[in-house]
Amino acid sequence: MKKFIESAGFGDILEKVEAGERLSCDDGIRLYNSNDILALGYMANMVRNRLNGDNTYFIYNQHINYSNICTNLCKFCAFGKEKGHEKAYEMDLETVKQKVRDRLDEPITEIHMVGGIHPDLPFSYYTDLLRGIKEVRPDVHIQAFTCVEIAHLAGLADKPVGETLEILKEAGLGSIPGGGAEVFAPRIRELTCEKKLPGKDWIEVAKTAHRHGLHTNATMLYGHIETMAERIEHLDALRLAQDETKGFLAFIPLAFHPKNTEMSNISRTTGMDDLKNIAVSRLMLDNFPHIKAYWVMIGPKVAQIALSFGADDMDGTVKEEVITHMAGAETEQAIGSTTLVKLIKEAGRIAIERDTLYETIQVHE
Repeated sequence: MKKFIESAGFGDILEKVEAGERLSCDDGIRLYNSNDILALGYMANMVRNRLNGDNTYFIYNQHINYSNICTNLCKFCAFGKEKGHEKAYEMDLETVKQKVRDRLDEPITEIHMVGGIHPDLPFSYYTDLLRGIKEVRPDVHIQAFTCVEIAHLAGLADKPVGETLEILKEAGLGSIPGGGAEVFAPRIRELTCEKKLPGKDWIEVAKTAHRHGLHTNATMLYGHIETMAERIEHLDALRLAQDETKGFLAFIPLAFHPKNTEMSNISRTTGMDDLKNIAVSRLMLDNFPHIKAYWVMIGPKVAQIALSFGADDMDGTVKEEVITHMAGAETEQAIGSTTLVKLIKEAGRIAIERDTLYETIQVHE
């Protein structure tokens, strides 16, 4: 295999990978521009096995999207709607609590909750949501509010981000998901999401969360108008932030779904691009403990293959995914834990049910 990788022109990169040395941004661009997917997968799998062995994680979780009313209205988003739009909605506290009650018979350990940047809801709405969920399910971990939402909530509270996070923690916030990162490059944000929190500010919110004891995830939305260099700049910015605060748990590459968006003329990502993003992410993000193959975005079958291309996490049962399905996702809205275990085992890995912070709940060998 070493000769094959050398013949693909990656002998020098393989030496770095074997030695545990950090790849440069130029290395990353070379990897992205290659079609030798097996060479990329082999090297990424080396890193995956070094960090996590055969362990492959999943979580029994529930998604709740409290509102799709949003002032940002990003061009790549099919979820966000203006207030008054026929498909706009917002949930009151009782509706959210009932969604939690409806699944009390399931062993859910995490509730993942995000929404749009709502123009009218007060800060108290968000703290009441957290407290209401904890009232119904006291032991659940709430992973809620992207860095974009956190910046918005700080504005509503008229407090610095750090103080806002402390208030949210007291109300029940346990960690922050990785959404809203998109691609950090100012060019991309100007063309696709000009109203959204700038990339550098997204990073600063995440680092502030880490300093206040909150772990976060990170994402990158790929497969639209970004260049390979802009993908690598994004990964490098995350890597440098992780060097500083060490608070990121996992990186989740998110495949762009164009249906029902203002960018619907763009084709969906291919399996090749999906696997390449998993592999390059694993190779570049040497200080991230975990890389997710988010089956909702890339489908269970590609996610299963991705377990040999650098990924060590299949995310979770999800239970009711709205955001990607409004953009035309054809995957199921939920997968049972039995199915996830089967997919992982068939890939020759050890399936481990985890909690949000990657503590083991059950091993399925």
